[in-house]
Amino acid sequence: MLAGFAVVDVVAVIAGAIGVAGLLSDLVTDPASRTFGAQSVHLAVIVAAFATRAAMTFLRNRYAHRAALATIAELRSAAVDALTDPRRTSPHELVTGRERASTVLLRGLDALVDYLADYVPALVSTIVITPLVIVVVGWTDWPSAVIIIVTIPLIPLFMALIGMLTRDRTRRKLDAMSRQSSQLLDLITGLPTLKALGRAHGPAARVDELGARLSRTTMSSLRIAFLSGAVLELLSTLCVALVAVGIGLRLVFGDMSLYAGVLALVLAPEAYLPLRRIGAAFHAAEDGMEASREVLALLDAPAAAPSGSTAVSAPFTVRVDDLGVRGRDGWTPRHLTCEFTPGRATVLSGPNGAGKSTVVAAVLGLERPDEGRVRINGVDVADLHPDRFHEQVAWLPQHPVLVPGTVADNLSLFGDLDPDLVARVSPEVAFDDVLADLPDGPRTLIGPGGTGLSAGQRQRLALVRTLASRASLVLLDEPTAHLDDETARRVLDAVHRRAADGATVILVSHRAETLDDPVLVTGEAVGR
Repeated sequence: MLAGFAVVDVVAVIAGAIGVAGLLSDLVTDPASRTFGAQSVHLAVIVAAFATRAAMTFLRNRYAHRAALATIAELRSAAVDALTDPRRTSPHELVTGRERASTVLLRGLDALVDYLADYVPALVSTIVITPLVIVVVGWTDWPSAVIIIVTIPLIPLFMALIGMLTRDRTRRKLDAMSRQSSQLLDLITGLPTLKALGRAHGPAARVDELGARLSRTTMSSLRIAFLSGAVLELLSTLCVALVAVGIGLRLVFGDMSLYAGVLALVLAPEAYLPLRRIGAAFHAAEDGMEASREVLALLDAPAAAPSGSTAVSAPFTVRVDDLGVRGRDGWTPRHLTCEFTPGRATVLSGPNGAGKSTVVAAVLGLERPDEGRVRINGVDVADLHPDRFHEQVAWLPQHPVLVPGTVADNLSLFGDLDPDLVARVSPEVAFDDVLADLPDGPRTLIGPGGTGLSAGQRQRLALVRTLASRASLVLLDEPTAHLDDETARRVLDAVHRRAADGATVILVSHRAETLDDPVLVTGEAVGR
């Protein structure tokens, strides 16, 4: 499509140049033709040529922008799928690179519009328009065509030199944007706590510093872009001037006609115009190109080996052998060896950042160990069929998933629950008190992330959903978070009853009342 627009555009360029050359040569050499009637054909050709070019420009821009937005949407969707695919990106890697990924996928890819909508069409125009214009100029005045052929490689040469200079600056700007986004997100996350402590205005100086640093980095890149644009414009002007000087001298000595001279002079700038557009669009699109390189590298990264096909049946005995996972801040955990058996609730304990949630992710098969392995009934978790295995697992993460809808919809989000189990578990975790406080009971509507429920109410809803399942392996990450002491004790009693029913229960907790012979998880120490 872009090539078709370029062909029509170059035909209009040549037709307009022929019309202008004929008009000027007639006006200068033939006084009798200096009327609108005599020049009606030339004027009609010129008007039609300019109208066609305007229409082609409009259609090219519209089509290019629509195609660019569609391409960016596909890239962004594919990148999100790759980031959330545990075979490509482990939870540790996602936590480490999520700030940069958000910057690249949002602001970085948005800048790719300039590349796809401006740079690529300019490149297509160069491939189509420039050779045809040179051919027409050569047919009209071959010395001018020789000058264009000799000088035109200078523009891409300077573009390459300037591009190498701006590439590192653009990468530094993207890094600065990622750091700023990361730190601002941390500040926003902690803002409620800072406000409660009366220190909400404390980070203002840090925000100002981050903004000033990003401004300096951005202005450094823009300075090079503006200077390079001026260099390319100056170079193009000098090249056209060389053609104009040659034409002027030949006209003075009578070596060429006025018609040929005007036609060559009008077409000469059109030979350089697409290259000038490429230079201008290149710098505007540098941010998007850098972001696209990272996205394509992510998509090209090989996925992990295909998941296994082995199926195991309950009850589950989970064996962790010398487990080690390398994280952003070191090993979390390392040399961890322990066993989780049916009919027992085993507690994972340790300092923050030691890797307790990482152990749970490794048991689920979401985290690829760097050392050691996790076995379920003697089978490596990597060899298990993931869907069949996860059907027998109930997992309560630190941040439970709640979607817009009713409370009942969220209870059955991962499958229909046994009503008898729900009726038994609800009073055990004080969820019946939650339903009593809601205006419409289980039909009460809640928003994204559980908006409309308190943190404790959201936690108890997720507990019912987990403990009322028939799963044989129950994983609970801080199940008593946001709960008062009395409710927490009731929840722990419900957890132990769930284990007494034959389930294998793995519990992550800091509460002292849960630490009965716990498995200690630290970054470098060994669990029991």
